[in-house]
Amino acid sequence: QELFSLLKDQSVSRVVFSAKDTEFEKVARAVEACELQGVEAWIAASFIRSQIARPVFDALGNKPMLVLRSTPELSWELLAKEIFDRVGAATLIAFSMPLWIFAALGIMLKSPGAPIFYSQMRAGRYGKPFRMWKFRTMVANADKMLDQVKEDHGNQMEGPVFKLQNDPRIFPFGALLRKFSIDELPQLLNVVSGEMSLVGPRPLPVYEVEAFCELSHRRRLSVKPGITCEWQAGGRNTITSFEEWVAMDLKYIDNWSLWLDIKILFRTVPAVLFGKGAA
Repeated sequence: QELFSLLKDQSVSRVVFSAKDTEFEKVARAVEACELQGVEAWIAASFIRSQIARPVFDALGNKPMLVLRSTPELSWELLAKEIFDRVGAATLIAFSMPLWIFAALGIMLKSPGAPIFYSQMRAGRYGKPFRMWKFRTMVANADKMLDQVKEDHGNQMEGPVFKLQNDPRIFPFGALLRKFSIDELPQLLNVVSGEMSLVGPRPLPVYEVEAFCELSHRRRLSVKPGITCEWQAGGRNTITSFEEWVAMDLKYIDNWSLWLDIKILFRTVPAVLFGKGAA
């Protein structure tokens, strides 16, 4: 129980276990806690527990270790993804600069007296908080209005995440930016800085992650969050079940490849160009 709380409250990427033969069952329960949240479990290889996906051997000093990894294998593809993300994001920033200027001018004209950009603390890999950037699409006091909006309009997403189509806090020009995902362009800066990826589970506000009911939901935090993902490429606001959303994210994690990222990016293009499923 103590480990469950630690994994939930802290940003943890790896747990190393060492136990006597009489303590194997305690270790097995602790390994399960790590597996559910996508945290690597390193175990002294004096015993092997079945029903754990992708066991690989490694070494810690001179001790042989069995690594139980429920995230994509470390490989040249992950290195290629890192390079592709940063180079691709920098290139997109350069080519999309006219849209940045369009968005900035539109916000200044249509919603003056408030910042052009909006930032919020989001949960990154292993739950580590980072500041995510967007073009502002809501009125200046939108965060303070959230509780009242929930009371008046409810939540179209089942679960701890708040989603509302036609959110009354969005001003008209902001709705245009959202329709074509122009508001997401500043997140390319998060990709260049290494906090996000072009493709990955969408980063959620820290307070929503803290409200997760199921421990297994945290496994979506085991990879870098992305600007686009399966549910965005497939229609964005057409999904109203958080369980379905998480299932799509976990399917992405379990089947990840560089080619899968490329396919999702290609599917995202028409969804953005035609405003498919946008709020």
